[in-house]
Amino acid sequence: MFNTSKWKRALLLAGKIALGSSIAIYTAELLDLQFSSSAGIVTLLTLVATKKGTLRLSAARILTFFLASAIAAVTFLPVRSEWLAYGLFVFLVVLISEVIGWRATISTNAVIGTHFLMNKDFSPAFFLNEFLLVAIGILFAFLFNLFQDNRGEKRNFSQKIHHLEQQMQSVLIEISKYLSNQPSRKGLWRELASIETHLQRCMEDAYEYEGNTYGEDAEYYARYFEMRLNQCHILHNLQNEMQKIKNMPVQAQIVAEYVSYLSQYILELNEPDIQLQHLEDIFLRMKEEPLPVSRAEFESRAVLYHILMDLEDFLLEKKRFIHKEGKVPVH
Repeated sequence: MFNTSKWKRALLLAGKIALGSSIAIYTAELLDLQFSSSAGIVTLLTLVATKKGTLRLSAARILTFFLASAIAAVTFLPVRSEWLAYGLFVFLVVLISEVIGWRATISTNAVIGTHFLMNKDFSPAFFLNEFLLVAIGILFAFLFNLFQDNRGEKRNFSQKIHHLEQQMQSVLIEISKYLSNQPSRKGLWRELASIETHLQRCMEDAYEYEGNTYGEDAEYYARYFEMRLNQCHILHNLQNEMQKIKNMPVQAQIVAEYVSYLSQYILELNEPDIQLQHLEDIFLRMKEEPLPVSRAEFESRAVLYHILMDLEDFLLEKKRFIHKEGKVPVH
């Protein structure tokens, strides 16, 4: 299936990396720096998918540049064999980077290391040359990562939320039909599994959006999709419970009517206090029902009780989300 949003993000990222890298090289050439193309490589390696990621990586690159330069000096000067010296240099750079958790800086430092290896020049002028290559690459990575289509992403999330709520409403209606012994749509649970897969992708997009914005709603969408995913897991538990019922007891109609009612309040903005109160009333009503007269009826009634508890968990998941967020951002 063609994913317009995914292609749009990919085109934007590719354009930023291509243009940023080109301008970085051009700037390095204007300053008459040696190995000017390396500035473009630094931009490419630093311009990751999110603003926050670029900032963290840029700071790490600056700090580890000084460390890599020092390692180059103590390995390249005393060791005559270039292949042995570079191997020792890479070993130390990788080891230290792994220990301090900055693996992403290895590639840039390896490139800078080759410059020191070829020139065997550790003068202040050549050190400044290498530092400027890194600084220029980082500068243009930062500048080009300021361009993000956050408004478009928010509109896209709004559409996804609306479509998701329609899907979940449809699932609840089919569950209600199943409990009422009415014909229900085939492939219902496969559809629920498909919704879960879609939610995983939505969460990935939401985390990327979170990394590209500093607004109050930065984490909202990731938490929303996580809440819906947890609700889908609860519906799967409910499925397992329903499949244990061999013969639907008459009390199943009470639960079916409640699920049908609940489907109307699946909306993003709804706080489920009233639905929880209605559910509590059903718990009390079920206790007032005549006692089961057979083992099979007893087991079916027990399963219905577990289904009600699953529905309670379903609503509490939403209630926790609403209370945690406080408010919903404007789409």
